[in-house]
Amino acid sequence: MQRRRRFKQTVSLEARLSQEAERLREKAKSLPPGPRREDAIRKARQAETGARMSEWLRSPGLQPPE
Repeated sequence: MQRRRRFKQTVSLEARLSQEAERLREKAKSLPPGPRREDAIRKARQAETGARMSEWLRSPGLQPPE
C-alpha cells in the first residue's frame, strides 16, 4: 500500500490562487490573440474567483457577494 505524501502549505490558498492568476495574465500578454490566449485569461479569471470565494467563505459574517 502506498503512503500519501503530505506537506504543510506555507502560503494560503487565496495567495496561491492570486499568484496563479497573475502568472496567467502575464502569460496571456505574451501570447498572440487566439484560443490559447483566451484560455489563459479564462483560467486567470477562474483563479481570481476562487480566491474571492475562499475569502468570502472564511469571513466571519458570511456576507453575500457583491
